[in-house]
Amino acid sequence: MTAKYTVGQYLVDRLHQLGLDHLFSIAGDYSIDWVNNYVQPGPIKVIEEVNELNAGYAADGYARLKGIGALCVTYSAGALCAVNPIAGAYVEKVPIVLINGTPSIKRTLTFEQTGFSAHHFISGRETDLQVFEYITAATARVDNPDLAPMLIDYALTQCITERRPVYIELLQDIVDCPCKPAPAEKLTPAAIMSDPQSRTESVKALSDALINAKNPLIWLGLEIDRYGLQDQAKRLIQKLNIPYVTELLSKGVLSEDDPLFAGVFDGQASSADVQTLFKNADFILSLGVWLTDINSLGWMFDFARTAFVSLDTVKYGVFFRAQVALGHFIDDLLAADIKPSKQTVPKPVYKKSGVTAADPITYQGFYDFIPQFIDDNTILGSDASMNYFGSMLLKVAAQRGFISQSSYSSIGYIGPAATGICLACQAMENNKRVIVFTGDGGFQMTAQCLSTQARFELNPIIFVIDNGVYAVEQWLADASVFSDKKAEFYKSCELRRWNYSKLAEVFDCGGQKVETYGQLEEAIADAKGHPKRPIVIQVVLADRKSIPANAAWKEPLDAHNVPIRVAR
Repeated sequence: MTAKYTVGQYLVDRLHQLGLDHLFSIAGDYSIDWVNNYVQPGPIKVIEEVNELNAGYAADGYARLKGIGALCVTYSAGALCAVNPIAGAYVEKVPIVLINGTPSIKRTLTFEQTGFSAHHFISGRETDLQVFEYITAATARVDNPDLAPMLIDYALTQCITERRPVYIELLQDIVDCPCKPAPAEKLTPAAIMSDPQSRTESVKALSDALINAKNPLIWLGLEIDRYGLQDQAKRLIQKLNIPYVTELLSKGVLSEDDPLFAGVFDGQASSADVQTLFKNADFILSLGVWLTDINSLGWMFDFARTAFVSLDTVKYGVFFRAQVALGHFIDDLLAADIKPSKQTVPKPVYKKSGVTAADPITYQGFYDFIPQFIDDNTILGSDASMNYFGSMLLKVAAQRGFISQSSYSSIGYIGPAATGICLACQAMENNKRVIVFTGDGGFQMTAQCLSTQARFELNPIIFVIDNGVYAVEQWLADASVFSDKKAEFYKSCELRRWNYSKLAEVFDCGGQKVETYGQLEEAIADAKGHPKRPIVIQVVLADRKSIPANAAWKEPLDAHNVPIRVAR
């Protein structure tokens, strides 16, 4: 007699067909039967995480490289802790499947009809689902085995089509119910739709602009990565022979060794050469770029000479056309009759370090010193902190070799995201070393990531920049404090300082505390010699007011508009 095929197995099979090799999970009695009986014995490895926040960030980092990530939590008490990472993934178009182990139909009806509550219940069957409706591309409550395949397929198809998270409620009494087996063919994204007239008119208008421009520039954004358009974008750039820049959101979307790469543009935080390139360009073709306060940073855009092809629309001055998919537009532009530009492409200039081994570490000095340890076998990541500024100007040789969450910018993201990035690298067999940069405030929020990384013998190198302050929050509120020796940090931005290197004893990983460049070099050499454990390197800044040089532009602006400080 053959074993029955069940709903629980169907979900495992469909996830694995989409390329999921790891599931991030937090133990919970409403989900544990599915994890124990269906995931553990199968081809998907369970990564037991320490909390839902870290699991969500890990799934996000994993999905950015693998194309899909997943986490499994328990109802309400677990699921609602995952709201923040799922919201971030929704904003940044990261395909994650959140599986929420849900109380049985019997428990639900008992609660709704009598008021007798099972643990984790809030107000009935709709609570969690209604929360996640606002931050996912689809929600599905799997409460009928006959409908389960259709509901699961719908949610997963939306995930890979929209490149956004989806939410699946898996009721504990439905997991073992029989259903039809998963088809052999894996799910595929729904067809991309463009309006033919909008598409034709858009290509004509922007082709003419390119032909008439003497100094055109291409600006590649996040959608190039999310929609897998790297090869098309590269062919277009080579055909047109036009220099291109990226943004922090899309840094590393193509290898920065590309001869047409000119740098990263994020407003006034950009290098002087990139700012000059932007100012002198008479036509800027922005492909997949989303405008945010991070990639504008004090910059006033001239929309009369900047075209934006993103969010399924084309915007160029007063020209607007809707329902134009980015992939279709690039394909049409590749087919258009446009001669290559004869521009001279400026090469990015990378500052060399001039420090000695005994010099105390500064923020800018750290980022001048670190490039010698980065190669095309490295994946970099940066947290929402002053590290955004320093890491922006690092050279990333590996395509898709940089990860940041710089639109949603949730502090504490990058440490646990490194867990997922490392596992994705393992699954893809590329053996890249993951190096991430975080502020001390962000690291305090999610430091337990070291526990998971040590448990599964992952080897990220995590640099914690230790200045005892939420520096980026202070910078956003009033950056003039960093150049005024007498000014105090806002009390709300001050941190209780930790000895981060000592966490190595708690989590059974590697830890170093460095204050000079000589110590930093030794710590990195030691870290690279340990391929099976995470390393936290505590980088103590001698001057707490030290910030990256490309963040200093805001100081004089805030100095002339300083709010009245009340004595504290």
